[in-house]
Amino acid sequence: MEPKSITIKGAREHNLQDVTLKLPRGRLICFTGISGSGKSSFAFDTLFAEGQRRYLESLSSYARQFLGQLVKPDVDQITGLSPAIAIQQKSSGWNPRSTVGTITQIHDYLRVLFARVGRQHCTSCGQPISAQTREQIIARILELSAGTKVLILGPVVRGQKGEYHDLFEDMIRQGYARARVDGEVVALSGAPRLERNVRHNIEIVVDRLTISPAVRSRLAEAVENALKLGDGTLVVQVVVPDGAAASSPRGDMGRSDGATERRSDGGRKRAASRTRGAPLPREPRRRTQAGDLLLSSHYACARCDLSFEPPSPQLFSFNSPTGMCLTCDGLGTTFDFDPDLLIPDPRKSFLQLAIAPMRTRIGRWRRHIYRGVANHVGFDLKTPWHKLPARAKNALLNGLGDTHITFEWRWGGGVWRHGGTFRGVIAELREKHRKAKSNFVRAYYEKYMRKTQCPDCRGARLNPQALAVRLDRLNINELSALSIAEAGRFLERLKLGPTEQRIAEEVLKEIRGRLGFLCDVGLEYLTLDRSAPTLAGGESQRIRLASQIGAGLVGVLYILDEPSIGLHARDNKRLLDSLCRLRDMGNTVIVVEHDEQTMRRADEIVDFGPGPGVRGGKIVARGEIDKIARTKRSITGKYLRGDEEIEVPKQRRPVMKRSSTGRTTRREK
Repeated sequence: MEPKSITIKGAREHNLQDVTLKLPRGRLICFTGISGSGKSSFAFDTLFAEGQRRYLESLSSYARQFLGQLVKPDVDQITGLSPAIAIQQKSSGWNPRSTVGTITQIHDYLRVLFARVGRQHCTSCGQPISAQTREQIIARILELSAGTKVLILGPVVRGQKGEYHDLFEDMIRQGYARARVDGEVVALSGAPRLERNVRHNIEIVVDRLTISPAVRSRLAEAVENALKLGDGTLVVQVVVPDGAAASSPRGDMGRSDGATERRSDGGRKRAASRTRGAPLPREPRRRTQAGDLLLSSHYACARCDLSFEPPSPQLFSFNSPTGMCLTCDGLGTTFDFDPDLLIPDPRKSFLQLAIAPMRTRIGRWRRHIYRGVANHVGFDLKTPWHKLPARAKNALLNGLGDTHITFEWRWGGGVWRHGGTFRGVIAELREKHRKAKSNFVRAYYEKYMRKTQCPDCRGARLNPQALAVRLDRLNINELSALSIAEAGRFLERLKLGPTEQRIAEEVLKEIRGRLGFLCDVGLEYLTLDRSAPTLAGGESQRIRLASQIGAGLVGVLYILDEPSIGLHARDNKRLLDSLCRLRDMGNTVIVVEHDEQTMRRADEIVDFGPGPGVRGGKIVARGEIDKIARTKRSITGKYLRGDEEIEVPKQRRPVMKRSSTGRTTRREK
């Protein structure tokens, strides 16, 4: 039989003086008293601490070795204790990836909603897209130039963790011989050992073809099998023939078709000793992957000739590689070098180290690279920075992309010309910051860096495909940017077809309910994309409270620490309604509070005192508010009776006011 009360005997934690108390279960109980009287010690350091300790003891010995042990509170006996949840008044400790939506799990339901009933749009032209037929897919592949060698791949694993031994064996039994594992084509019989805790991409090689009109029937069969393996999606890998691959990036500042790799001084001298026009040694050519063509029988834009994978809940998560913006890794901001900080003295020229973190004098090898950029763009490296045109500044800082540049290395025997690309000084500084092993060196570079909004996702955190899925007129980021009240009204007015309504019915019910709980605790002004570390302590507490109301737990002991702090009287009433709702669901709610309105709504009040510290730690009175008001020893009772009151001061404290001249004067308010 379930006990009807929680009995505490001999509580001596902190300043508690052998307190014995019986609390009724399923009630709203208010612990009050002056600050330091022992009410928080009784609620959090005795009741909640013992509840947590008993929960850990209920786990297996194997699990407890990872969690450590909690010290038993200084109390003789506690019986009838329910599983306890504490919602304290403190700043949240969530990381920057957490938002109001993720904390309350509303974002998880929104991901399911957009994946199931959202309408995919083209990331290029913005038009709604529809599924491709198999004939359209075959025709798209045959549009490749004749003689192009391709691999038809069926994706079976996308960004999932695991070793996949059984998958490889099953594919071998089905007659497949090769697979592309994390970008590398391997034989299934000798597949590499995959790390269990790393995300992998695995595509089965269905066929290897050379594009020609005669291959259509064989291609149709390969497409059919690849779509079956990939659940409606296939990948076409276009392979560059031997000898046609572009050289790989080399060197700090550029990519060269010749020997622009980093050299020691001796290496530079040997390079300078070559005769003009003498051939330079090259890396052996390797068969490289030119690019992938993703085709889907589900989603494709016929106008832009783009195909997309079917939307999944992972696509709308900025914590998943499937959906996050790859530029900012799903944070919405980037920490990068700021041009305004890099150039402290624009009167200097580039060769005079106008870019401060370059620090050391520019040597001959680096100078000939920069001179090649200057000759290509058309400016002089000796020109002061503030007189350079914007195109020259951008070329030096951010590079010239894939533009081919001719560099000239002058020496006594003539001129050696070589070609390559230039990545820019900022790319070079990023590499140095990333490779810095010393905290001192890393801190030096970070003086010239600043956190800014991600230039690709504009703070949305998601990739273009996720942002191209819309519900009515909004994508998931635009919906999350609405206030909680506005988001609730949007979802209430949302019109769906009969099939979509049946699919989204339960999801919408959960979202609307949780948005309603947040409004009930006075948080309708927050947005779902609000970062968790920016929340105040009271906001964090009320968000956790709303989450607990939405969880629907029964038989739980909730302990709250002054939830009314900072609330308007109107919002305080809504908060108390939420606490009463928790109680009516079958939970015991203990509130540590000084608020009179809370005391009047409570089923029972426990007044601690009579003073703070060593003069407190006792129960002065308990019962309903009228009984507390009649108790003469209770300081709380004096204020409830009206014997004591907090008066508004007749004279305000002087306010310091700064005059227009900068002098500080005192003014009575």
